[in-house]
Amino acid sequence: MSDTTQSTRPIRSVGILTSGGDAPGMNAVIRAVVRAGTYHGFRMLGIRRGFHGLLRGEMEELHNRSVSETLQRGGTFLQTARSKEFQEIEGVRKGVEMARVFNLDALVIIGGDGSFRGARELAREGLPVIGIPGTIDNDIGCTDYTIGYDTAMNTAMEAIDKLRDTASSHERCSVIELMGRNAGYIALNVGIACGAEVVLIPEVPSDFDRDVVKTLLEARNRGKKHYIVIVAEGKGNAVEFAEKIQKMTGIEARPTILGHLQRGGSPTVRDRTMASFMGARAIECLAEGRLNRIIVYRTGRLDDVDIEVALEQTKTIDAYQVEYARILSL
Repeated sequence: MSDTTQSTRPIRSVGILTSGGDAPGMNAVIRAVVRAGTYHGFRMLGIRRGFHGLLRGEMEELHNRSVSETLQRGGTFLQTARSKEFQEIEGVRKGVEMARVFNLDALVIIGGDGSFRGARELAREGLPVIGIPGTIDNDIGCTDYTIGYDTAMNTAMEAIDKLRDTASSHERCSVIELMGRNAGYIALNVGIACGAEVVLIPEVPSDFDRDVVKTLLEARNRGKKHYIVIVAEGKGNAVEFAEKIQKMTGIEARPTILGHLQRGGSPTVRDRTMASFMGARAIECLAEGRLNRIIVYRTGRLDDVDIEVALEQTKTIDAYQVEYARILSL
């Protein structure tokens, strides 16, 4: 189990990796971790291709100049990858051994829920870790905010605003599928921001006839000439929804799947600043001997939580947000 007491073992050398899906702002986190680590006198090593690169020993020393001109770049210059080998305990132990080969005293791991579960296994095998939430899905239970979420929402909003222009010109229904895995945070917030007539998310049960067909027909009867339907990827497929809508309403419906477009692009101000604060906090934890922690932002404050406790926490969308979205779409 993870040791959350003050550590007496000095931290001298720190590795940093990005794992899972990429998210805008990951480079800003790397930059903050490297520069804060250098400030505290740590030797900083970048690990390429996530846990896969850890197992292969793909490491290079990073300095302040190594992370110059990265703040505004999307993606992760350290790259990321999935590792089936790391899902087994033998792979985890191999990762710990490889860290020892490079004299790493701790790892900073940027990623989502799956990445944190890998981090927890490393901690249980004796390698101290600090986790920083980086995922556009915002689906990590212990934190109100994850790096990349704001940029992904803004990217989706801008794309939907453009789709609305053409939907209006042709009196169409645009059915847009947004990412989010099994969470509807992106879909709900973007739906509100874009004035969508219908937002379908996995957290809320829905009836197609009542919540989609009836809503669109009532909107048409009130004089609306174009419609936006947003579907979270965990709720269904935009192509299938568009076909059903056109068949049952007679309204021309066109599907659009924004897909990995939402992962790219220069991070917003919020993602850059949150990434910077979280990266600095991660190094502060290591400098003060607070190990095996997840950096979180909740109720307006930056904090760090024991990794075992963090992975037990869940969150869900507030009911009032769903209700307000319905009211405002009328």
